[in-house]
Order: sequence, then structure tokens, then C-alpha cells
Amino acid sequence: MSTLISYGSRNLQATGLAALVAGQLQDSVARNGRATLAVAGGTTPKLLFRALSGAAIDWQNITIVPTDERLVPAGSPRLNASLIAKHLLINQAAMATFCSLTHKNGSATVDLCRDVDAILPLDVCVLGMGLDGHIASLMPDAPDIGDALAADAPTVIGQAPASVPEPRVTLSGRVLTAARHVHLLIHGQDKRAALDFAQKPGPYSDKPVRLILGIAQVHYAR
Repeated sequence: MSTLISYGSRNLQATGLAALVAGQLQDSVARNGRATLAVAGGTTPKLLFRALSGAAIDWQNITIVPTDERLVPAGSPRLNASLIAKHLLINQAAMATFCSLTHKNGSATVDLCRDVDAILPLDVCVLGMGLDGHIASLMPDAPDIGDALAADAPTVIGQAPASVPEPRVTLSGRVLTAARHVHLLIHGQDKRAALDFAQKPGPYSDKPVRLILGIAQVHYAR
């Protein structure tokens, strides 16, 4: 069972989690000379990104990577990279290094896996969750979800869920669960209900969030 922290507002959630993540990143830099932060896309982490971007830590020794990415044209506002650039890679965090999950032609390759392997293991991973229980782009309706959850899955793997308009690439389950610190950020009573349901026994492929429920700290605000 994951630890659940409830906040009185989404602003308090953002500032509280930002302080926690900043401290964990700085500790990793102090120990290892570097740190890697993986972050989810979508709208949920925007407030967190803004709060974290102003943290006075050694951003020049920190690499940021998306947990997943949509395979859409470069510059598209649907890219998680675009959201991260706009809301996180600003202020103090502008000094961080960004590791893309796509090449300029929008394709994932073996070389891409090598690029990500070079910054692993993740020190901090901040995930969101969909109402269907997905994390990153590990989605229950993806035909190859079993491959993405396998113990020998590649670092970065393609997924083509029927419920979304474009194919994705995502960090595999083994990469996410190997992170030193895992945080799950959720908003709203519907997400809280979905999380409660996912805590019932069942296959990881049905509710991929189950992968992290034993290791993640859950941060909830209505």
C-alpha cells in the first residue's frame, strides 16, 4: 500500500511536492554528482512544474526526461516536451539538461534507448494517472501492454492504445519501478476513486498503476 498525502489545495500540493522533489534531486547530486528526474506530461503537473522551476538546486547537474511522449510533429503543443519546456525548463530549472524521447523524425530507435540508458537509473519519477489506471503511456488497451510491462522490456518502447489519437513511446515498467523515488500526483475525487479501485487485486495489465502502488508516495488534492 502506498503512502497517501492529502493537501488542502492544489497550490499547496504543488509547493509541497516541489520542495520534496527538489530535496531528493539535490541529495542525489550530492551523492553522485548528477541526478535524473522523469516527469509526466498532461495538464496535472503544471502547477508542480512552476513551483519546482524556481528551486535553488544544482540544475546544471540534473537531467529531465519525459515519462512518455506522443509521436506527433515537432513543435506540436501535444508534445509532452513542449509542456515541459514551457512550464518546467524556466527560471532556475532552465539550466537543466533535457533528454527527448523522440528524434527529430518522431521515431524511437535503439540509439534512443542508449541515450536514455546513459541517464538511468531515475532518481525521481513523478507520474500522473488516468481514470483507466494508466501511468506514462502504459495503457490497458494497448495491444503490446504485456511487452511494456515485462521484466526484460527495452528502456523505451512504443505503444499504440486504441483510446488515443496517436501512437506513443514510453519508459517501460521496469524503468519506472527502478526509480529511487516514485511520486504519483492526482487531482479530483474521480481520480481518487480510480486509485482506490486499482488497489484491489488484479493484473498489472488491467491497471498499470498497480506497478507502483507498493513503492510510490501518492499526492492527492481535490
